[in-house]
Amino acid sequence: MSPTLSRPLLGCIADDFTGATDLANMLVRGGMRTVQSIGIPSLEVAAELDADAIVIALKSRTTPVNDAVAESLAALNWLREQGCEQIFFKYCSTFDSTAAGNIGQVSEALLKALGSDFTLACPAFPENGRTLFRGHLFVQDQLLSESGMQHHPLTPMTDANLVRVLQSQTTQKVGLLRYDSIAQGVEAVRTRIAELRAQGVGMAIADALSDQDLYTLGAACADLPLLTGGSGLALGLPENFRRAGKLRDFDVSSLPTVAGGEVVLAGSASVATIGQVAAWLEADRPALRINPMALAAGEPVVAQALAFAREHQHTVLIYATSTPDEVKAVQQQLGVERAGALVENALGEIAKGLRQAGVRRFVIAGGETSGAVVKALGVQLLQIGAQIDPGVPATVSGGDEPLALALKSGNFGGRDFFAKALKQLAGDAQ
Repeated sequence: MSPTLSRPLLGCIADDFTGATDLANMLVRGGMRTVQSIGIPSLEVAAELDADAIVIALKSRTTPVNDAVAESLAALNWLREQGCEQIFFKYCSTFDSTAAGNIGQVSEALLKALGSDFTLACPAFPENGRTLFRGHLFVQDQLLSESGMQHHPLTPMTDANLVRVLQSQTTQKVGLLRYDSIAQGVEAVRTRIAELRAQGVGMAIADALSDQDLYTLGAACADLPLLTGGSGLALGLPENFRRAGKLRDFDVSSLPTVAGGEVVLAGSASVATIGQVAAWLEADRPALRINPMALAAGEPVVAQALAFAREHQHTVLIYATSTPDEVKAVQQQLGVERAGALVENALGEIAKGLRQAGVRRFVIAGGETSGAVVKALGVQLLQIGAQIDPGVPATVSGGDEPLALALKSGNFGGRDFFAKALKQLAGDAQ
């Protein structure tokens, strides 16, 4: 790395693309110059990196456990080679995982690789309604298992007790860092962590009811080699580096303006995205729904979508968003993996075709969809800009022909997110 470039302080591994962007957004808000890499950066990209934090976006949430662990360890090795002082493993604020993993197994592998004996697990994100109390995860006022996440097509969450969920995925002893210890402040948290370690606990679910709890956890864990959680846990980390005199000020609004066409692509079946699609349709804006059964039958869905976009003078929405019952019906006929892959691949091909037609600004809804689209577009590195909605920043890709992208987790964003994101990505281009 060139001596004129800053050595990264915080190295992050995210198990999906929108989760990586969510985390990068939180770090930028905290004053860390942050870049997001789609996969492990090449040597050429690494040589030009200049940031306080690096977030490597993997697609390991739903892959086989062994693959997820191997990819995460490879990312860890790369981050350590860059000199990162602390590692953060980021997963969803709803603790999304399959029945087999992968949160516990990846956390355990990273912990052992770093030679450490303890880490926290805290997916809480109070600003987006995710809180933890006595080890149970709430989404707004509902337990995780009653929030709609029990119907997720890939990672259904039917147990809100995260101590139990995490224990099923790791050989480490899992404990609980309760809200009453956290409420007593940083030193009380450190004392409780020492007690948990003495009891042989290797991972502890940490309660969090407010942002203040997350700031307390961040300060108390400044010396831990590894932290794991949702983006909320990263709230308190920038201040640790600032207190040590390692951060310098920067302008978060300095993203370049990207001119060109624009589109919204939605593949998520989450409650928030269903509402966002409904809002678009209620506004009588042009939209085309992708039918997985038509894809399975070999119909020219991609060509039809590209023709639809060409025929309309206004920005279009192309979506596969469906109700949980509709998703289940398709999965029963096609299988879960095939149904998801058909939609993701189609939206990726549509994005590629739209780029060739001059589209340069993309609003993408859904983690799996975002992964498929950025891969199809050949995006390797993202510069992180200002927040659009909690957990979702504006971003601009690197390269000679930059793209403006908003990569949104299915559950994030207000009902008017699509219109708001398009406006922010456009800047002065329109």
